[in-house]
Amino acid sequence: MKLKYLVGVMLTMFILSSCDDTTNEIGTSLIHDMDNLDVTTDTFKVSSRTLVADSVYSRSTYGYLGTIRDPETGNVIKGNFMTQFCTLEDYARTFPAADSIASRLDGKIIADSCEIRLFFTKFYGDSLSTMKVTAYEMSKPMLENQRYYSNFDPKKEGYLRQGGIVKERAYTLADQSLSQTTRNSSSYTPNICIQLNDAYTDRDGNHYNNYGSYIINSLYKDRANFSDQLKFIKNVVPGFYFESTGGIGSMANIFTSKLIVYFRVASEDSVFNALIEFGGTEEVLQTTNIENNDEYMKTFAADNSCTYLKTPAGLFTELTLPVDDILKGHAADSLSSAKLVLPRINDSQHSNYNLPAPSQLLLIPKDSLYSFFENNRLINNRTSYLATSPSATGNNTYVYSNIATLISAMNKNRQSANWNKVVLVPVDVTTSSSVIVKISHSMELSSTRLVGGSDNPYKPIQLSVIYGKFK
Repeated sequence: MKLKYLVGVMLTMFILSSCDDTTNEIGTSLIHDMDNLDVTTDTFKVSSRTLVADSVYSRSTYGYLGTIRDPETGNVIKGNFMTQFCTLEDYARTFPAADSIASRLDGKIIADSCEIRLFFTKFYGDSLSTMKVTAYEMSKPMLENQRYYSNFDPKKEGYLRQGGIVKERAYTLADQSLSQTTRNSSSYTPNICIQLNDAYTDRDGNHYNNYGSYIINSLYKDRANFSDQLKFIKNVVPGFYFESTGGIGSMANIFTSKLIVYFRVASEDSVFNALIEFGGTEEVLQTTNIENNDEYMKTFAADNSCTYLKTPAGLFTELTLPVDDILKGHAADSLSSAKLVLPRINDSQHSNYNLPAPSQLLLIPKDSLYSFFENNRLINNRTSYLATSPSATGNNTYVYSNIATLISAMNKNRQSANWNKVVLVPVDVTTSSSVIVKISHSMELSSTRLVGGSDNPYKPIQLSVIYGKFK
């Protein structure tokens, strides 16, 4: 019981110490000599460098659409995305009977109109920049059991339907066709609307007045395709790819997409308007394709006066932890805690369009850089850790309060060439009832410089360690 109590006291001391950047004043003064416990501290330098991330695993909650110029590097970054649309189970069973559809052309059932809306609440850049998007109908769905990275281009890989929908749309994120009152309304969510009202021919050569008419008639032809998600994307709507094809100055974070079909239904004494909609959300596959200038990335990675973090799919920071130095001469001691503090370097130029620092920063072993995301892992605070944005903590550092178990794990697993290396990766974190349920690569625009690099002009990155030893 006494052992457990002493360890608890020691850990409590470290938690309290996390409010400070040093551990120099922590020692036996806080533990009475009769407890028979020696506590010692030490500080070690950590080396670092920048890694170029040519691509990242692309399965995120958001889609990113637009083109911007990074004000720090001059690099042009383009975001394109693919989404599928989901259908609810038994959706077709609740659909109106065919003879009640009032929207007809030459006696055949039609849709009055059809559109896709791409909804966003967050964006980067100038909301008045004139942009252009092209929507492409896909010929086949991207599959759940395959892994797609941010350099996967459905257009180049032959996923787009030849002779299918290719619809261009010019837009500004602040939709000037709507009144200011409408845009300021609490019921309005900004969106990019793409009309699909041109004549349409399906894969079997059937002709329709618009894409919505194809969807409605597909439902009446085989309702089973609308009761199962896999059948729906395979046989009816494989998905759409949205490419930024004009303009520069804004990028929107698309949090949901909707495919909407409008029609009319007749009752005994009236006709009323109706619609069906299919959502593109995280329940179905969404991927973002990022176009970056690799030469720009390599140039900044070669800057050894600091290290960089840039998203999307840009730059990561690699740290080499001094495991041998930490454990040397402490074979009989327990490694109670190891606190890592990573200072940021403030932007030298201030602009309304400076990219923000990453809000969540994942620390994982370098050998886990791909498997962590591909296997949908979560942090375990043993070999993977999360730090929040410096703006959230009120200081200018990312802090990992205790990575002692990681250092111990590295010491036991020396077979890899990267056994003592970790990577810092900006991530998006999804929570449910305050519990983390998903961690994915951040596809948002973010950038920061960290103290470090082989030519670091600042105070070195420090890892503060506490050892415990029972006499």
